[in-house]
Amino acid sequence: MSIMQVEVVSNEQNIYSGQAEFAVVPTVSGELGIYPQHVPIMSLVRPGVLRLRVPGEAEEVLVAISGGVLEVQPNKVTILADVAVRSAEMDQARAEEAKKAAEAKMVNAEDAESLAKAQAALAAAIAELKALDYLRSRKNQ
Repeated sequence: MSIMQVEVVSNEQNIYSGQAEFAVVPTVSGELGIYPQHVPIMSLVRPGVLRLRVPGEAEEVLVAISGGVLEVQPNKVTILADVAVRSAEMDQARAEEAKKAAEAKMVNAEDAESLAKAQAALAAAIAELKALDYLRSRKNQ
């Protein structure tokens, strides 16, 4: 079994650092499946769910990502995320409230900086909601 090192880092903290057999990353070109020994690439990451198949774990590790940059090397995947949240830390009600608050801030933004901050907060909330929807759909199968 071949493995690769995966690093997911947000602006605030290291979200995930460990090994994986397979990763699915939401990129601007669509979902990208990555196995060890993948050709080197760089891509922009869109808001969505990062899925990691970890050796010895029955369940995938899920991380909601609001956007960022992906770098793939043959034995290492690095994601520099704007905002990232692991599935264990996700909360539906909090994410929905954050989404509403970000949408309100976008409507009331008085300058480009306020608008950009509101857009980033909205992307983070949407990514978390997408991850929660994915988790819910997996449980219903």
